[in-house]
Amino acid sequence: MLEKKSTLHHYFEQFPDHRISRNKKHLLSDIIILSILGVLCGAESWDSIEAFGKTKLGFLKGFLKLPHGIPSHDTINRVFSGLRPKLFEKMFVEWAGSLKNESIKKEVISIDGKSIRGSRDSFHSQSPIHMVSAWASSNELVLGQLKVSDKSNEITAIPLLLELLDIEGSIVTIDAMGTQVDIAQKIVENKADYILSVKGNQQELLDQIKGRFENQLPADADLAQEKGHGRIESRKCEVITDLTFIDNSISWASIKSVVRISSTREIGNKVTTEQRYYISSLNEKAAHFNSYIRLHWGVENKLHWSLDMIFNEDRQRKRTKNAADNFSYIRKIGLNLLKKDTSKGSLVTKRLKAGWDDKYLMQIFNQI
Repeated sequence: MLEKKSTLHHYFEQFPDHRISRNKKHLLSDIIILSILGVLCGAESWDSIEAFGKTKLGFLKGFLKLPHGIPSHDTINRVFSGLRPKLFEKMFVEWAGSLKNESIKKEVISIDGKSIRGSRDSFHSQSPIHMVSAWASSNELVLGQLKVSDKSNEITAIPLLLELLDIEGSIVTIDAMGTQVDIAQKIVENKADYILSVKGNQQELLDQIKGRFENQLPADADLAQEKGHGRIESRKCEVITDLTFIDNSISWASIKSVVRISSTREIGNKVTTEQRYYISSLNEKAAHFNSYIRLHWGVENKLHWSLDMIFNEDRQRKRTKNAADNFSYIRKIGLNLLKKDTSKGSLVTKRLKAGWDDKYLMQIFNQI
């Protein structure tokens, strides 16, 4: 039993409930918190959340009101379908921000998009939901997300997401889709720095950077190497800070450096090489850039991978109204809670243990 209410109780008990009063048998906060607990224990569908609740009814009555018992799977579906995603968005950002370790002064916040493939409805010509998320690399937390209609709309969603977040003092990393003058400006306006990937969508800028690295010695360089799992990976980072060669450098807010990463991967007798280019508002050593850019891939390896492999996100077939959008927040709340738990074990093991051990479940849920 909870000795005190968790922060999630605090947030969801203030959540506006727009249901018609005569139809409300179950409290909104009970339904949402039941769903979070169910997801922590391995539930992934409305039916499995209902089954989890009925199996754990005596335990759940210790801290949920449940005036009419456990809601049916149809009721849970209707509630999540009808909730306004904008309210979930605001609540999630505020709650996730409260989890950050304030001793981490220079956080790398990686922004990237991901489609929830199971939300596609071919019969109704409904494209899969695409989410743009912000991942705090050192805190290992999802800080926020925004739904967009398709990947191309990430360009308009990223500034809106940045406006929601407290990014002051952080380093924002974004793949080439987000390498836009307006996005760089928004990051600087919010008192943060940026490292933006440069690819073919900024062809003129890319050609200028490539040409400069071919004709000028870098101001600084660093070589990092990692070995493991039968492979050797090397990353050479080179930095140029004299940017007079960039024709439109004045357009990129506070730009101070361009970066080239030359990566080599050896697996047995197979060797692959790749070069990537970046612009940045930072003027730092190459070793720092090597580290920051490496951290960016946490949004793929620790967020997107976990959502697919641990929470089976791409297999979820929630399609009614706002259900897929809203339930994606439940999965991310679950991921943040599991990541904050410092006990040993993989995320898969922690979910299993939470289902078996009520005391451990409450340790995860009530740790904040």
